[in-house]
Amino acid sequence: MVPELGHLVLILALLVSAALFVLPLLGAQLRSLPLMLSARSLASGQFVLIAVAFGCLSWAFIHDDFSVAYVANHSNSLMPVYYKVSAVWGGHEGSLLLWILMLSGWTFAITLFSKALPIDLQSRVLAVMGFIATGFLMFILFTSNPFDRILPLAALEGSDLNPLLQDPGLIFHPPLLYMGYVGFSVVFAFAIAALLTGKLDSAWARWSRPWATTAWAFLTIGLALGSWWAYYELGWGGWWFWDPVENAAFMPWLVGTALIHSLAVTEKRGLFKSWTILLAIFTFSLSLLGTFLVRSGVLTSVHAFANDPERGLFILVFLAVVVGGSLLLFAVRAPVVKSAPGFTLLSRETLLLANNALLVVSMLTVLFGTLFPLVADALKLGKYSVGAPYFNLTFLPFMVLICLLMGIAPSSRWKRTEVGPVRRTVMAPLTLSLVLALVVPWLLGDLTLGMALATFLGSWVTLTTLKDLWLKSANKNGRAKGLKQLSLSYYGMVIAHLGIALAVFGVCFTSHYSDEQKLRMDVGKPVEVAGYQFTLERLDEIRGPNYLADQATVTMKKEDRVLRVLQPQKRRYLAGGQIMTEVAIDPGFTRDVYIAMGDKIDADSWAMRVHYKAFVRWIWLAALMMAAGGFLAIIDKRYRKRAAAPQVGVSSMTQKGAV
Repeated sequence: MVPELGHLVLILALLVSAALFVLPLLGAQLRSLPLMLSARSLASGQFVLIAVAFGCLSWAFIHDDFSVAYVANHSNSLMPVYYKVSAVWGGHEGSLLLWILMLSGWTFAITLFSKALPIDLQSRVLAVMGFIATGFLMFILFTSNPFDRILPLAALEGSDLNPLLQDPGLIFHPPLLYMGYVGFSVVFAFAIAALLTGKLDSAWARWSRPWATTAWAFLTIGLALGSWWAYYELGWGGWWFWDPVENAAFMPWLVGTALIHSLAVTEKRGLFKSWTILLAIFTFSLSLLGTFLVRSGVLTSVHAFANDPERGLFILVFLAVVVGGSLLLFAVRAPVVKSAPGFTLLSRETLLLANNALLVVSMLTVLFGTLFPLVADALKLGKYSVGAPYFNLTFLPFMVLICLLMGIAPSSRWKRTEVGPVRRTVMAPLTLSLVLALVVPWLLGDLTLGMALATFLGSWVTLTTLKDLWLKSANKNGRAKGLKQLSLSYYGMVIAHLGIALAVFGVCFTSHYSDEQKLRMDVGKPVEVAGYQFTLERLDEIRGPNYLADQATVTMKKEDRVLRVLQPQKRRYLAGGQIMTEVAIDPGFTRDVYIAMGDKIDADSWAMRVHYKAFVRWIWLAALMMAAGGFLAIIDKRYRKRAAAPQVGVSSMTQKGAV
């Protein structure tokens, strides 16, 4: 009966979502206060219903209800409970239910944290969220129902969750990624509501900015977790493959980065209004495109969930309606937008606009590389594969330019910037960055043009950011006035920019200074890799909760001192017989030592792959710094003061009564 309850509340949630879409819009058009106020109750009810449905599906997994087709296809009675919970979103149907749960959660959050919005704007924002929820609930109920039963005879045992997904990282990665993906729907809803009202002033940017930053921070963490999972779970030693599904999440992050910068300009200077609206539309549209790519069956990837073209067609039609409708509305409303304030060629506005353009163009290069093989195949032009060489060649030059602009931007001023003060401010960081570009690669033992450029860019962003922090924390006499006087949003920017610099160091250094060797290991015979000595001490057969494994015990030494005992595994899962590699890692701040088992040679010998990964952990630390900067910015008290702005038009409407 629990799955039937879940199915019922999903149907009720669809009806409530449809009401949330229609009634507040009608109320805003008729200026009916009761209809507009109904949006809050409907949004709350939608969230409760979808949460109940999600709980029902979770119950079915935890209690091994294999009469539910989705549970039978993605679970097994031998699985640990925590993997049964993560299996709820481990397949197509459940991941969509998680998607809509996140959407309803964001919708409910609007009712809690945007009470100070003008009631007509709030009702329109919630109505747009209701429209999106209606589309996805129809998709779930008509094509991807997670509560479908196996009748008349239920399965006695489940098929098991994909072993790749039986990992702690996959417990947290999809929810955090979806928090970012779906969070951009709020900014999209604000943009569409602003277009509907025709009030495309800086106010909508002020209200949207915290939501955009929050979504961006969650998406940053989600991407980092996905990269970390690929590094240690797939067994290949890499952290980014330019996989199409990875790209599907990376593209909205790029445009979302442009969006949060553009929102700052729109709020502070009243500029780039149309451009910011377009970025809000494109960011969420790319999130929907990612949903289409992952669930349409057009991609082959370890991340992809579905292989049913009919499902993909539904999402494609919905994507066309959302993108086409929003762009049509923009085309009608945008001509009336005016940006009166001006600025010169050398100003902060110009630098931020250039930053936006570079981020969007870099996204387009990723989009082209991702979609070209699909389009070519659909048009019968042949099979093509676009890999890392293309993306590195086309994407990295734009990142170089962005880093150069990031160093100049803190020294620039709004409206107009004089060349002299900027030159004096950046001269010391520039000189020191050039020196470090030569010294650091030389100390690391390999001075090349690429490493010199990477060191320069990372040092340039770091030193100019710290120089700006020092200047802003000092008064005109050069004496410190205290770091406490600087805003949290400014500190958030500093931490995020330092995270970008650390990512530059991490990405470039791990690509250049890492070492990989494929070798044979025999019991009792030491081998040497990257200055470390490895000895295969023994081989054991062990049994896990739902797998059997060959486990190697490897002693890692340096200068006859034991550093760590590593135990990589080669697992065979009982339900489906899949073979999986579980790596062993000795982590460090400046390097990882990474061992993966290959194939068995004989009773006392295995093929092994040993990696020395230089500075690889800097990449994930950088992502955490960027996300921390975003979260720090949104708790700035200035956002709370802005949110406390008085509502417009409510009292007069109350006096006149509902229409």
